[in-house]
Amino acid sequence: MDLVNHTWVQSFILAGFTTSETLQSFAFVGTMCVYLLTLAGNLFIIILVKTDSGLSTPMYFFISVLSFLELWYVSTTVPTLLHTLLHGSSPISSAACFTQLYVFHSLGMTECFLLCVMALDRYLAICRPLHYHALMSRQVQQWLAMAAWLVGFSSALVPAGLIATLPYCLKQVAHYFCDLAPLMRLACVDTDWHAHVYIVVIGLINTCNLVIILGFYGGILKAVLKLPTAASRAKAFSTCSSHITVVILFFGSAFIVYVGPPVVRAEGRDKLLSLVYTFLTPFLNPIIYTLRNREVKEAVKRIPQGIRGMLQKP
Repeated sequence: MDLVNHTWVQSFILAGFTTSETLQSFAFVGTMCVYLLTLAGNLFIIILVKTDSGLSTPMYFFISVLSFLELWYVSTTVPTLLHTLLHGSSPISSAACFTQLYVFHSLGMTECFLLCVMALDRYLAICRPLHYHALMSRQVQQWLAMAAWLVGFSSALVPAGLIATLPYCLKQVAHYFCDLAPLMRLACVDTDWHAHVYIVVIGLINTCNLVIILGFYGGILKAVLKLPTAASRAKAFSTCSSHITVVILFFGSAFIVYVGPPVVRAEGRDKLLSLVYTFLTPFLNPIIYTLRNREVKEAVKRIPQGIRGMLQKP
């Protein structure tokens, strides 16, 4: 196709969801409430882990890093979602669109690697308890967290770079944020090759991390089943249940949207499914890690005592 005969767009329009005016208002209010609760919940976990000495363990360090990532994650996509719900659409410049796409996928891949690191932490805690603190020192924790961020942001350069170099003839993006598949539908050229590249990159990264996570949990299961009492087995499983829940939510929805059958994307169901990992998972993570975690509950109970102690000081 001759690209000279096509107009290269300088901006896009995010179409978002098509709903009635009444339902749109309810959706906006509900989304705003969940968004604020998500920000508050993840910020609360970060502050709690930083201030409570009882949570100064590798597991809670990685949980706080995950909460920081979720704060950034929802702030990348939810503001444009709110704008589309309020106004029906949201204009965005091409530069801002490609930046949003890159940051979104960088954070997604970082979370993918971070969940793998968290599975490693649980494996060492349960299967190598005598060497756990030596293997997972503070410096090692920081290096693993930094490595997850570095590899995540580096991995996203390939799909984001390919999308940014495409010529676009259409402006209306059938999504509430700039994502790969909706943008490729607007290109002036055939994008089958680009689609295969990003499916391979994202699919390979997700698959490799998921296989590693399953390998760690296979080792954990083998070690737990050897424990002498049911109480000790239940305690070991309880430390992993929250992480397993988050892994299922994140990887399940991501695989369906990015590596799943084309019918998902063709019928626009990707918008609904993407809400799981862009909106629902960041909202549920603080709930999952607090309601199902005894140490966090005890740390929350210590907050009033700490406040009273501060007030009683001369």
